[in-house]
Amino acid sequence: QVLLAESGGGSVQAGGSLRLSCTASGYPDSRYCMGWFRQAPGKEREGVAAIDSDGTTDYADSVKGRFTISQDNAKNTLHLQMNSLKPEDTAMYYCAADFFTVFGPSLNDYEYNYWGQGTQVTVSS
Repeated sequence: QVLLAESGGGSVQAGGSLRLSCTASGYPDSRYCMGWFRQAPGKEREGVAAIDSDGTTDYADSVKGRFTISQDNAKNTLHLQMNSLKPEDTAMYYCAADFFTVFGPSLNDYEYNYWGQGTQVTVSS
């Protein structure tokens, strides 16, 4: 059973930084894609950043240059370093994964079969 557990959310002032982590367990030995998504109240879920097992990454335009996705394979952990945070970054952030993938890093939520419970990020102005 694949389990994803996020951590690292919190409250920060605009311009500040946070680092989210997602620890994975029970996953198969295969090609994979992992991503970070977010959903603000009253808005649709959107892809923020993604990475595949080759290390190829993709980012939403709104976070390019500010967010960095990375993986620590030894610790089975995915990270999202978020710098220069803005109030519009406020949302629940979710880690997602899919295995035996044939596509590269995807920002489409329908490509993912496994999801964490989410961690709240709040940015105040």
